[in-house]
Amino acid sequence: MTAPATTRPGPSERLITSCIAALGVVYGDIGTSPLYAFRECFGGHSPMRVDPLNVLGVLSLIVWALVLVVSVKYLVLVLRADNRGEGGILALMALVLRGDASRWVVLGLGLFGAALLYGDGVITPAISVLSALEGIAVENAGFTPFIVPLSLVVLVVLFALQRRGTESVGALFGPVTALWFVAIAALGLRGILLYPSVLGALNPAHAVTFFLAHGWAGAHVLGGVFLAVTGGEALYADMGHFGVRPIRLSWFALVLPALLLNYFGQGALVLARPEAVANPFFLLAPTWAVLPLVALSTAAACIASQAVISGSFSLTRQAVQLGFCPRLEIIHTSASQIGQISVPAVNWALLVAVLLLVLGFRTSASLASAYGIAVSSTMVITAALAFLVARETWRWSLGLATFVFGGFLAVDVAFLGANALKVLDGGWLPLGLAFGLFVLMTTWSRGRAVLNERLREAALPLEAFLSALATSQVHRVPGTAVFMTGASSGTPPAALHNFKHNKVVHERVVLLTIETIDVPHVADDEHLTMTPLEQGFCRVVARCGFMQSPAVPDLLPALARQGLVLKPLDTSWFLGRETLLPTDRAGLSQWRKALFGWMSKNARPATAYFRLPPNRVVELGSQIEL
Repeated sequence: MTAPATTRPGPSERLITSCIAALGVVYGDIGTSPLYAFRECFGGHSPMRVDPLNVLGVLSLIVWALVLVVSVKYLVLVLRADNRGEGGILALMALVLRGDASRWVVLGLGLFGAALLYGDGVITPAISVLSALEGIAVENAGFTPFIVPLSLVVLVVLFALQRRGTESVGALFGPVTALWFVAIAALGLRGILLYPSVLGALNPAHAVTFFLAHGWAGAHVLGGVFLAVTGGEALYADMGHFGVRPIRLSWFALVLPALLLNYFGQGALVLARPEAVANPFFLLAPTWAVLPLVALSTAAACIASQAVISGSFSLTRQAVQLGFCPRLEIIHTSASQIGQISVPAVNWALLVAVLLLVLGFRTSASLASAYGIAVSSTMVITAALAFLVARETWRWSLGLATFVFGGFLAVDVAFLGANALKVLDGGWLPLGLAFGLFVLMTTWSRGRAVLNERLREAALPLEAFLSALATSQVHRVPGTAVFMTGASSGTPPAALHNFKHNKVVHERVVLLTIETIDVPHVADDEHLTMTPLEQGFCRVVARCGFMQSPAVPDLLPALARQGLVLKPLDTSWFLGRETLLPTDRAGLSQWRKALFGWMSKNARPATAYFRLPPNRVVELGSQIEL
């Protein structure tokens, strides 16, 4: 009896599946913005009176922010700046560095932009979960004291599940988020029926009239308007997971229409019932639907939080691979999806920061003051780097690149200026966090460069070492020795120390260097270079992209295909362990030398990071003067 033939899904089915999956991961953050964005435009520093001029003006600003910033800037233009299919601030930075732009300027912009995204990873879970659970108070004000404790419980559970991975529940993300967008669209339609003329906000003249009427107070409102586009950066960062087409199709077919309908519905509701401005999102729902809507919004908030948490993990792996962060434990949580990872150190640091935020600010309205400045700063940096890509990669003329990205930069700077007004009310928090991370990343990068320079100064040329070996009577022992070295030239310090102190050399010696280059993935035919040398030595340079794992066991099949078979019980792995001694030598200030030493001491051991067999590893120490 023959088994029934299995049919593979066609292109249309795969596209629909990718679109649904993208909803949860890509649009979770921006999809929960209606919970608080419109409300915050009428609160904060300069509360706006609820009248047609103000409501239509704010709605017009939100509509055109979604169109210009998200639809045109990100969906149409920035998604074109892909680094071999990958996106995100570090991928964009690596792409720009291939051109003629000033390396240090680009590095500074890219690293500070990456550091700012961690601020988003802290604030998004706190404000999303708080704003979702605040809907309970709409049904019954007596539940207000329970909002913060419930938020803490939800967040602790969310972060505790990170080690298990998202594969088991990830299949639900897309359908739940799709249900969320359908629900908020339906709520919006219900509100629009109360005041249909609210659709006039599609006319940008209302935004202009609003600013002419309010002047400086209107600038304050821009900080609230910007909350409607937070999460836009995720469109670019998650490009490699789903591809450009599903992201664009999901946005224009469902996400953008649902967001616009809901914002129009909220505007119509407050025009019909001005007292509803206290929480227009939940008041759009009929009484019987409030608690189910709270449950759905809490699920959507968790999905939005999961997206930024996973983004923080991916960003950390890229930083480690590119040499801007010490080695950390990275757990692969899926056997089938290489992109699903967990970084325990980052996970628990985020949890502590998020819990402190919830306890410190206690309401989403208070927390909104801290939200926005990190993302708006990152958007400014993205626009600047995209301008350089347009000039150097797309070969746009200076005039065209300046006209297009200069216009977007002006919009982004206006949003950044509006959010800067909230620095003293909480905006200092993500900025302080970003500055601290920026210092750590630049210290690690510079410290590694200085350390490698010191090692090169003390290194013996490999040719001299092999010549000395040929004329000596050193004993050659059976087996293979693999010396891990960060330099693709010279004699590894561990090999030199082994020769000096143990007076033996293995029959076969492999000098292995693993290089991370500024592309996401390296093709198999470009992955490995093996160069035979004299005296039974050979040099192997393995290249991996910043989205790939540098695990040594993954290299063994490729080495075997080139004739180098490393038998597990016949191979010893030698690593150097440096003890850093701060001195008065130039290169790093004293406090940065101390910081770099502390980071080095707490980095994950190379044995675990490269997944070497622990019982076959020999570490040889040396003292290096920084």
